[in-house]
Amino acid sequence: VQLQASGGGVVQAGGSLRLSCAASGSLFSFTVMAWYRQAPGKQRELVARITSGDTTNYADSVKGRFTISRDDAKRTVYLQMIALKPEDTADYYCNARTMYGIDTWGKGTLVTVSS
Repeated sequence: VQLQASGGGVVQAGGSLRLSCAASGSLFSFTVMAWYRQAPGKQRELVARITSGDTTNYADSVKGRFTISRDDAKRTVYLQMIALKPEDTADYYCNARTMYGIDTWGKGTLVTVSS
């Protein structure tokens, strides 16, 4: 299964974006889908994750502003981002993990938030 992230772009502070992660195959084999981000000069960090049972977790820095969701019929995971801040600027990566801990990564989509 391959993952394709899209939806990044340039937005002003306070604006919104929705990222999409489309899988080439079923999400059934993945127990966790997640979004990570990596800002220039920083380590990649977990932004949000959603389990096959729809349990969600968020980084403290995005709680209340970002929402992760999944549509298994469309084989797509979304990250709705509102009230964006300049510090949200990063490459955003989609991740899928199986119950055996095997990770699949998509290419990043760049989000740039201008002040």
